[in-house]
Amino acid sequence: MVSPEPWNATRAAAIVAGLQSLEGATLPILHALQEAFGYVDAQAVPMIADALNLSRAEVHGCLTFYHDFRREPPAGRHHVKLCRAEACQAMGSDRLHGEILSRMGCDWHGTSADGVTVEPVYCLGLCANAPAALVDDEPLARLSAESLDAALKEARA
Repeated sequence: MVSPEPWNATRAAAIVAGLQSLEGATLPILHALQEAFGYVDAQAVPMIADALNLSRAEVHGCLTFYHDFRREPPAGRHHVKLCRAEACQAMGSDRLHGEILSRMGCDWHGTSADGVTVEPVYCLGLCANAPAALVDDEPLARLSAESLDAALKEARA
């Protein structure tokens, strides 16, 4: 996982300018900003609104509607997203997530003592291989507490 760069308004403006001509540019811009900085800073909302001739409320609504967008920098060095959708629940994810959170010593949206931030997500599209997770944006299917431990060990190396 590449470490995100610190927020920089000039760099953000360049990202917005480079994507503003796309049809339906709001989501690609939000994704690009999050990829560059690890989150979408509040300063980006008026920047995007001006570039796309949208209201700030429209951009803010898009940013807050999708659970995947962060509005503050991630706390941990590593990031785990655990799927909470129906297929994963049907395969026992609720019990598994409880075990994982207990092992890590944190709650949802929390960060473990060793620097792993855990967040719930609502469908990763890996339903046939449930339960699923992302570890530093890498998919992990047929998740178990042990496979998550192994993926995190590999990510730290």
